Amino acid sequence: MRIDVHAHYFPDSYLDLLEHFGSEKTSSARDMGAGDSQVELEARFALMDRSHVQMQVLSVSPQFPYFEQKAHSVEAARAVNDLYADLVRRYPTRFAAFAATPLPHVDASLEEMERALNMPGFIGVTMGTSVLGRSLADPAFEPWFAELNRRATVLYIHPEGMGACSPLITPYGLTWPIGAPIEDTIAVTHLIIKGIPQRYPRVKIINSHLGGALPLLIQRLDNQYSWTAPAVPELPSIQARRMWYDTVGHFYIPALRSAYEALGADRLVLGTDFPYLSGELYERSVNYIERAGLPFADAQRILDKNASSVLGIESA
Repeated sequence: MRIDVHAHYFPDSYLDLLEHFGSEKTSSARDMGAGDSQVELEARFALMDRSHVQMQVLSVSPQFPYFEQKAHSVEAARAVNDLYADLVRRYPTRFAAFAATPLPHVDASLEEMERALNMPGFIGVTMGTSVLGRSLADPAFEPWFAELNRRATVLYIHPEGMGACSPLITPYGLTWPIGAPIEDTIAVTHLIIKGIPQRYPRVKIINSHLGGALPLLIQRLDNQYSWTAPAVPELPSIQARRMWYDTVGHFYIPALRSAYEALGADRLVLGTDFPYLSGELYERSVNYIERAGLPFADAQRILDKNASSVLGIESA
């Protein structure tokens, strides 16, 4: 079953609510073809069909319901999860969903996780590579990871679009061209440094964008962690292979091959980044896996087997 784990859905009413609460990031999600009109949905289905994608797992990232005011975060998270639940109910063979939670408010996030994951169609939770400037591996989030582990659920991690909190990225227009994969790289290495994949082994963590620069850095991490971060409980390369990585690499074959060689075919799951890669770019994001010169069985595993296994979704 061909499942796209990296696809977005941005209902206008949710974006309006984020703006009402002070978000200044919603313009990048509007008029992209990922809204809730029937015209947009039919165009999305046609594109999926041309690429032989049976299902998308939807996430609201990077339009996360993250606000310092708890009440705003809770209202936004509940609103978007209800909107996702309605869409999945209407199209249960085409969509599943990752739930949003009102981080950094951990108690409220645990409550919303409980509520959302009990609704049909939710198969995991999404989280930003950071949360209002805080590392996703912040000790305050340990109860949240513990609950994910207890549930043995999926955690899908996506850049928050904060330019890695660096003054050298966003002011230069680089938030998404390089900032996003830098956020991915920082997040996955924070998880490794804090031993989260080892300490919470039942959480199925999926990282975006081939893990950023991680495939290029695994040997460097192994060589240097003992004197830069000696508390790491397990070799970084081992922890890296406890997680999964979507194939969004802007159909750049050398990037895909690097991740394949560093992480293994069994660690890669299909992703497209719809709607930011749409039309012909969406199709290329799928078919470049078959053009990368990988062994046929490995390419088919990445395209049609790994995601359904990780997500626990069986073909209809």
